[in-house]
Amino acid sequence: MNPRHHLDPTTVLGFATGTLAAEMSVVAAAHLEACAHCRQHLRSAERVGGLLLEQQLSPPSAEDRQAALRQTMLERLDTAAPAGGVHDDTVVRSAAGHDPDQLPAALAPHFGTSYRSLKWRWMAPGVHCIRAPAHPSLIMLKIAPGKCLPMHSHGNSELTQILRGAYDDSLGHFAPGDVADLDSDVEHQPVTTPGVACICVSALDAPLVFSGWFARKLQQVFKL
Repeated sequence: MNPRHHLDPTTVLGFATGTLAAEMSVVAAAHLEACAHCRQHLRSAERVGGLLLEQQLSPPSAEDRQAALRQTMLERLDTAAPAGGVHDDTVVRSAAGHDPDQLPAALAPHFGTSYRSLKWRWMAPGVHCIRAPAHPSLIMLKIAPGKCLPMHSHGNSELTQILRGAYDDSLGHFAPGDVADLDSDVEHQPVTTPGVACICVSALDAPLVFSGWFARKLQQVFKL
């Protein structure tokens, strides 16, 4: 698995510092299990987080100094080199002997350990979902092959990790291991690829914004 779509540097920073929302952290952790590139960014963020902590323990500084420090941190994250096969055992399981029926470890506390045990709920024709009991805005979706989802934008942020299958939208092709780290400026209409159902896990920190009336009716029922 070689993901081509990665976490935004600010998402990595939030994960490293523990300021990312709980639902977003679950999806970010699932991506980190599959992505050496983002694990390298995470290590950089943790180092910069240490510098920020030292800065907080120092005598108070001006706001412009804090802003400059944050900008330096983001630049370091942007220029961090991809990892060369080094793994962090706290977030990564070995690929050797991996059971293809096993869900990512980060998802197990919320959805169980295997795909076969998932109990899907009908949402719309060709679309099924499971909502994490403790986190209503953490949702797993199974979308039939060749399905065109309604056009929508985002009230704030959406983080989606592709687990099986794939989809295409205006941002590109998203396959297993890829993550869509989206904000309110993005409007898209995912279309799942033929052959295999697309299974993904999503976290939202605000409701989606649908342009079609039918999708808006479903949104009222399923609280998306």
